[in-house]
Amino acid sequence: MVFDEEVAAVIRSLDEGFPRVEEMTGAEARAAVAARRQPVDNLDVVARTEDRRIPGPGGEIPVRLYFPHHDAGGPLPVVVFCHGGGFVFCDIESHDGFCREFSARTTSVVISVDYRLAPEHKAPAAAHDAYAALIWAAEHARELGGDPDRLLIAGDSAGGNLAISACLMARDAGRPEVAAQVLIYPALDPACDTASYRERGTGYGNTKAAMQWYWRQYLPEDGAVEPRYLVEPLAAATFRGLPPAIVVTAGLDPLSDEGRACARALARDGVAVTHRHYPGLFHGFLTIMPLQAGRSARDLLWHDLCAAMKRGTP
Repeated sequence: MVFDEEVAAVIRSLDEGFPRVEEMTGAEARAAVAARRQPVDNLDVVARTEDRRIPGPGGEIPVRLYFPHHDAGGPLPVVVFCHGGGFVFCDIESHDGFCREFSARTTSVVISVDYRLAPEHKAPAAAHDAYAALIWAAEHARELGGDPDRLLIAGDSAGGNLAISACLMARDAGRPEVAAQVLIYPALDPACDTASYRERGTGYGNTKAAMQWYWRQYLPEDGAVEPRYLVEPLAAATFRGLPPAIVVTAGLDPLSDEGRACARALARDGVAVTHRHYPGLFHGFLTIMPLQAGRSARDLLWHDLCAAMKRGTP
C-alpha cells in the first residue's frame, strides 16, 4: 500500500497516462514518451554544457558534457551516465535536468551518452556504446578538467544494466579503471519472473507487460548474446574485480528483486556496496524532479556519490 499522497498521485498519473508501449512500434513509443516531456527548469545549475560526437563501434555516439560551477583547486571526478528508457526510448534530452543536478551536486563532469536504441539496434549494441564512452572518458578526462583516477559510470533502469555491463567489459579487458558504479533500479533480468514482478507487475506505473516488450525489442530474435552478461549481468560468473557500487531499488517496482539480488551478489563477491532501498517508492522516481520523495532520495545519492569520489583521491 502507498501511504504518501504525492507518490500515490504520481503513480495514478503514470497508470492512467503513460503510453501503452507494448501496443506500439519502437518509433511510436519514442514519439509518445517524448510528447510527455516537461521543460527543464534548472539550466543555470551548471556552468556550461557541450554537445559532442565521440567514436563508437557503430559510428559516432552523441554525448552531452556537463561542467559544474566550482572553485576546486584540481581536476574533477568524471561520470559517464547512461539514461533509462527500456533500451528503446529516452535520450540526452529526457535526462537533461537530472544530469545537470548530478553535475552540480557532485561537482563532477558528467558525460551523458546517447547510445544506440532498440529495436533498430539489438543487443549488445547499447552495451558496446556505453563501454566505448567509458574508454573515451578515461582517455579525455584531463582535457575535460577531470581526474582519470576518479572515473565513474552510472545509469537508471536500462542504463543501470549498461553501467554494470560496461564495468564487466572493463574488468575483462583490463581497461579503463573505474572508481565506482551507480545502478539505479537496474533492469537486469529478461525473464521478468521474480516475486516483485508477480506482486507489482501492474498498478505501480511500470508494468510487467511493458518490461517484457522492452526486452523483446532489445534482444536478438534468437536471444543469443555472448558473453551473456552483456544483456543479463546477473549471469556473470563472478563480480570479483568490479568497482564499488551504489545500488538504488524501490519497493513498488517490479524490478526491485533483481536490483536487490544484484546488490547481494556484488557484496558476496567482495565488492563494496552501498544499497539504498525505498520501500514506498516506484520505478523512475529519482528522475521525476518535482517529487519531494525523489528530491530527498537524490540528496542521499549525491551524498553517497561524493563519498565515493573522495575515496578515489590520493
